[in-house]
Amino acid sequence: MAKDLRAGDKVGWDSSGGHSTGKVVKKLTSPMTIKGHKVAASTDNPEYLVETDEGKRAAHKPEALTKG
Repeated sequence: MAKDLRAGDKVGWDSSGGHSTGKVVKKLTSPMTIKGHKVAASTDNPEYLVETDEGKRAAHKPEALTKG
């Protein structure tokens, strides 16, 4: 589990397509929509906007990310 991540940190996560790697773009603390998917982020329940090495973006909960 990764906590206290910052923009630019390299992270990894498991997805339906297998293991992915990329970097943190920013911490999300308010609801938003990414590619038609609603992200229910809040101050008490933040998520992280991450970008893969190929340039695709998604939001993930901190516990889904591993730093490094």
